[in-house]
Amino acid sequence: MGKGRADIAIINRSFWPIYPVIGEALLRFAEGAARQCRVCVIMQDHADICAKLKEHDRGQGVEFHPGKAWSSSGSSILARILDAVFFMVWVGLCLLKTRPRHVYVSTDPPVLVPFIVMLYARLFGASYTYHLQDIHPEATNVVMPVNRVLFRILRWMDGAVMRRAAQLLTLTEEMKAEIQSRSGTRAPIHLLSNPAVSFDDVNTSHTKTPGFSFCGNAGRLQRIPLVIASIEQYLQGGGTLPFTFAGGGVFSPDLEGLAARFPDQVTYHGLVSPAAAAQLNADYQWALLPIEDEVTRFAFPSKTSSYVFSGALILAVCGEATSVAQWVQDYRLGCVVAPDAAALAEFFRRVENAEVDAAGFDMDRTALKAALGFNVFVEHLNERVLSRVVS
Repeated sequence: MGKGRADIAIINRSFWPIYPVIGEALLRFAEGAARQCRVCVIMQDHADICAKLKEHDRGQGVEFHPGKAWSSSGSSILARILDAVFFMVWVGLCLLKTRPRHVYVSTDPPVLVPFIVMLYARLFGASYTYHLQDIHPEATNVVMPVNRVLFRILRWMDGAVMRRAAQLLTLTEEMKAEIQSRSGTRAPIHLLSNPAVSFDDVNTSHTKTPGFSFCGNAGRLQRIPLVIASIEQYLQGGGTLPFTFAGGGVFSPDLEGLAARFPDQVTYHGLVSPAAAAQLNADYQWALLPIEDEVTRFAFPSKTSSYVFSGALILAVCGEATSVAQWVQDYRLGCVVAPDAAALAEFFRRVENAEVDAAGFDMDRTALKAALGFNVFVEHLNERVLSRVVS
């Protein structure tokens, strides 16, 4: 491809190979689009992506603009904010250099980078697709109360981005309604589920171990202290089911401490590969899905797709009226338990005593799996994004 204006810029702080779900899906989209137009990717580099692309023979025809990563999911809020500001500046410089005609931008990171994209689009006559994996600053405010003045400023900024987008993508009807109510945007809003991590090399057909797994970010939205309290209550009362955890996050030390106190029933693996996490989910009968109720208006747990493919029953720990609870119940994927330590400990006891009736659960999930594949995600981006620059 000759130089000049790029046709598409893909902006997502998290990318392949460190982030093998969305990162892999966006890489596949970029590789396919690069066969028809000039595509550039602006992302943060955790693992020398240029060397990894060469090693795996990936990214043919795609221009990469990696910026240095200064934080991770386990970093402090302040560190992640500063990193987001750095990435915002990097994105602005890269946009001025490549001058794309259309930009795909997500909420990773939120508000600041999408706002820069909006300003760029206004100044240079470009258009953009805004993919809202989360709605901020509301999702942030659930975790850590944001100064009221700053909250209003950030909300105004993000609302402006929503209103001026060519189109928006998001995860659920609840999030779509929140976007429309909050911003008043007239841009079309399309729903797109996140794909699942690859299960090609995962054994899902073997007999599952009675017990519970949790693989994902042990962060501020996942009710980890509540989960720990309920497990302690259950095990101290004579419970025998095993619990296994994998992943990082701010509550990793708490999970490590729980495993140290109950070494026979609790295992904490720390950070593991995506394939190892997928296998852990597939090894156990139940997968834990705890989430703060309020945040479900503004986000949807990313691990849900992988839980579906694992074949594990899903135990959602949240209120009955949330989108997560409705999703679990509508697709007959498992059970919903109120976010109460005693209620959760009692559910563990019911599972141990074989008192949970599995007759109403859908163990096939064929149709749901088909909608969560990488190909569906990439095809949707081709239809919504690539079509805007390729006639």
